[in-house]
Amino acid sequence: MLSFLIKRFAGRHYRKFLERCRPIVARINELEQSYQSLTDEQLRAKTDEFRARLAAAPDKKAMLDEILPEAFATVKNAARRLQGTTATVCEHELTWDMVHFDVQLIGGMAIHEGRIAEMATGEGKTLVSTLPLYLNALTGRNTQLVTVNDYLARRDSEWMGHLYSFLGVTVGCIQQQMPSNLRREMYARDITYGTASEFGFDYLRDNGMATRKEDQVQRDHWFCIVDEIDSILVDEARTPL
Repeated sequence: MLSFLIKRFAGRHYRKFLERCRPIVARINELEQSYQSLTDEQLRAKTDEFRARLAAAPDKKAMLDEILPEAFATVKNAARRLQGTTATVCEHELTWDMVHFDVQLIGGMAIHEGRIAEMATGEGKTLVSTLPLYLNALTGRNTQLVTVNDYLARRDSEWMGHLYSFLGVTVGCIQQQMPSNLRREMYARDITYGTASEFGFDYLRDNGMATRKEDQVQRDHWFCIVDEIDSILVDEARTPL
């Protein structure tokens, strides 16, 4: 798969990035295979282990890069364990049947590094986001995923929340007409899904209308993934909040 990708992408920059990913992907898959012998409790304990290592690290970014293979392997193994289980997503029962492929591991690495990753139809971009979101949420700071509408924010937070919950990571979702106390609760969680307009309006209210710290709803801004980046940063950017 990696050899095919390297031939497919034109340009030295992309080839260098994909070549750099090759040994990391191999390491992730090696670790994930070894994690299959762990109990569910032992796998979940990885989350607290990663958090402790990050808390003790003077350079959080360097430590995130160091634990990336282990964290990605943990998420992939959790996805494997959840196969055949069900979750309620937008009032519908769905059966989990997803495990991260190599191309999704590469996409997760690209997003973690702040790159734009174009995923083809069927490559599972919703699942890709779980990797860098989980990794960056381990810092204890709020990580966010910006999508194009309330339905997708709710659907993806509930669907991927099935995976996050297994790993001991909390997930929230911002919706229109949500009261401030509930918004504050959603932002207090490890990972928060919502639309660009909701995140934007909350930021403006926090930094304009809110006269006291306790009136603000958002936490600090640490890591954010923009889904459908062409729509949000190009099309919607022409319409002011």
